[in-house]
This record gives sequence, structure tokens and C-alpha cells, in this order.
Amino acid sequence: MNPVTMTLIQGTVVEEEVHLSLTELCRACRAEEEHVLSWVFEGVLEPLGDSPRDWRFGGESLRRARLAMRLARDLDINPPGVALALDLLDEVAELRARLKRAGRLR
Repeated sequence: MNPVTMTLIQGTVVEEEVHLSLTELCRACRAEEEHVLSWVFEGVLEPLGDSPRDWRFGGESLRRARLAMRLARDLDINPPGVALALDLLDEVAELRARLKRAGRLR
């Protein structure tokens, strides 16, 4: 038998450590402030802070906002539709992860 060599790699996902203001998020995903406000209202994004001026968005919000912008722009989906589409995409990703953990998906 051959001995198994295992190498552990440790790293940090930069996006998780990002904290963007509303203006910075709008610039980063090329969205109008109106779009981001509507996505927050629809539950697509969950900022930290009490008011838009104080809001801070993490890396996951940046990823979701970019995807929301593509859905809105490319498919002409309104904010409630964007929220529904992202919820369904999240559910599909969760189901795939479960199948993969159960060994039923490669």
C-alpha cells in the first residue's frame, strides 16, 4: 500500500470580509441606488445598519447584487421577480449540495 499524503491549504475568501456602503455597492455592481433599495425591500439583500446612509453590505451581498443586476438587465425582471429567481437559485444550490454530500451527485 502507498501512504497517503495530505496537504492542507488555508486561505481567506476576500468577499466575506468586504463591507461596502450603499454607494460603493452601487458602483461595484453598476446598479442605480433605486435598484439596490428595491432589492433590500424585497429581501434580496440584507444590509447591516439602521438606514440607507448607515448600511454596510458584505461580500455575499455584492455577489447577490451583481447577479440581481444581471437578471434585471438581461432578462428584464422586476424586483419581486429577481427576489424569486434568487430564492430558487439558492434552493437549487442547497439541493445540489445535499445530493453531493449524500454521494448522489458528482
